[in-house]
Amino acid sequence: MGSPAPTDAPPVPARAPRVHYAWVVAGVSLLVLLGSAGFRSTPGLMMDALHTEFGWSMGAISSATSVNLTLYGLTAPFAAALMDRFGVRLVVVCALLTISVGAGLTMLMREPWHLVLCWGVLVGLGSGSMAGAFATTITGRWFRARQGLVTGVLTAAGAAGNLVFLPVGAWLVEQHGWRSAVVVVSLAASAVAVPVLLLMRERPADLGLLPYGATEPPPAPAGGGRALARSLRVLREAARARAFWLLAGSFAICGATTAGLVGTHFIPAAHDHGMPVTTAAGLLALIGVFDVIGTVASGWFTDRFDAGRLLIVYYGLRGLSLLVLPQLFAGSLEPPILAFVIFYGLDWVATVPPTVALCRRHFGEDAPIVFGWVLACHQIGAAAVAGLAGFARDALGDYDLAWYVAGGLCAVAVLLCLALRPAAPERTAPVLS
Repeated sequence: MGSPAPTDAPPVPARAPRVHYAWVVAGVSLLVLLGSAGFRSTPGLMMDALHTEFGWSMGAISSATSVNLTLYGLTAPFAAALMDRFGVRLVVVCALLTISVGAGLTMLMREPWHLVLCWGVLVGLGSGSMAGAFATTITGRWFRARQGLVTGVLTAAGAAGNLVFLPVGAWLVEQHGWRSAVVVVSLAASAVAVPVLLLMRERPADLGLLPYGATEPPPAPAGGGRALARSLRVLREAARARAFWLLAGSFAICGATTAGLVGTHFIPAAHDHGMPVTTAAGLLALIGVFDVIGTVASGWFTDRFDAGRLLIVYYGLRGLSLLVLPQLFAGSLEPPILAFVIFYGLDWVATVPPTVALCRRHFGEDAPIVFGWVLACHQIGAAAVAGLAGFARDALGDYDLAWYVAGGLCAVAVLLCLALRPAAPERTAPVLS
């Protein structure tokens, strides 16, 4: 009796596991993204302390954040291709160790360019390797059902990371100086690498499983080739599509009006009005609480409603909230600023699940790398505004102009999404074979 013919399909266990391993991978990914967001939030806490100790201008300090945000974005598409080539586990562990080294070296800095090198370059590169393309890669490999919801939960990890790190970091900076905060970041980045090494797996087929919710094996992954070459090829093909530029433009405005402006300058702006740094950090962390709710809800909405329409609503509401913010700052905690925190927090990164869904709709299996490039535009927008708002504060003495410009930019994002929404899907298959 002859042996059975070999098959390329991954083996399926006779009895499905009680808890699909996709949820274990999602849990480890959640921990990674929690830490990554917390690591990136630290410079905003240190701005006033660095200004006081070294006499550096807000523009010089925020330039390090600009470099961080730029590299965070530019690393993302290459990180997605590197994960395909070398594996998620290796890339993420190397990224975490890079953050740990960068944060630790900050202890030794004496000049502004030291801050740019340590926090801008090293932490930026490490954080960018665990950017949105990481979450997109995990959900694309491990989930067929609940993709929007899981994307929303992983995206919300950024807000939850701020919720943990901002109050603790603010307390450390106030009680023990900014150096204590960077030591915690360095140690935490190393600690998060441990569960990644122990528990992360590359694909369901490695364990003889189908993706969660799948009824048949997924297509074989495309040949990786060189990560750099593949990322550039995907960009070249995607750039021919109108949808790419509309998504990239709107997401650049998303970055400018969140991480670039609010994430970097909310604390010093509130401090300008007499609010203690710890109180302002608590408010920014509270934004994170409502961001968790809003982003998870956005993932649920994205599974059920048109993603383009969701983006129109999100950008419109965000713009309105930013236009009224300059009138809400006060020296103490007042109901109007709490109302802003709740309203704005629900919208903070609610844009990510529908943007990821639109990338999948238009670019198929190459969506993680395409989203990496879209995220690069997000971070370039964030970097530009992070730096410009700091210089505007130095020149004008307040941040009012920055808030008004940000509100106007959200109106532009609405127009871009209106142009995107009626377009039929341009690609349902991968851009590259």
